Amino acid sequence: MQPTSAPYAVRFAVDYPDRELNRLTSAFRIFVAIPILIVLATVSGSAFTVGTAARNIVVLGGGLLFVAPLIMILFREKYPRWWFDWNVALLRFTNRVGAYLLLLRDEYPSTDEEQSVHLEIDYPDVPTDLNRWMPLVKWLLAIPHFIVLVFLMLAAIVVAVLAWFAILFTGRYPTWAFDFVVGVMRWENRVVGYAIVLVTDRYPPFDLD
Repeated sequence: MQPTSAPYAVRFAVDYPDRELNRLTSAFRIFVAIPILIVLATVSGSAFTVGTAARNIVVLGGGLLFVAPLIMILFREKYPRWWFDWNVALLRFTNRVGAYLLLLRDEYPSTDEEQSVHLEIDYPDVPTDLNRWMPLVKWLLAIPHFIVLVFLMLAAIVVAVLAWFAILFTGRYPTWAFDFVVGVMRWENRVVGYAIVLVTDRYPPFDLD
């Protein structure tokens, strides 16, 4: 019997809505999502200015922590737990909003509750799980994934538009479309975990599953 490989350090899933989705909120999803998108923008590294040229207020968000963990892994072989927890919490929130925009679920995204969008990321034991020099080149090694993801994300948007019509007429998200969109999100999360959040040295698979 062949030994099974260990699960990847980043795991993503969305519960399939085995019921009719809300057709009204689905029809106007992009407008309904505006408030939560504003909230997400304030914590995801965005910046915007409020006021006149004479008196401006700049609103900044935190965003994913990349450079600071890279430095700590490189020089101290350490990944502060609260930095890891921030990255995971922000990624979970981002994925809930993304799943809502892509019509995968019709519950309004929570800022803190898991709901039906599940993202699990293993906390790394840096001295044993990570090579301290790898963060310097992971972004370069991940370039093939970034290229593929551009096309996959475009395809996911097209599929979501098709699903939008299906929801309006039937109230259901086609399972084939659901699996594909969730698979693209899963692929993206693995690449983010590898190249940006730096939680694993294991190269992400070219796989939607």
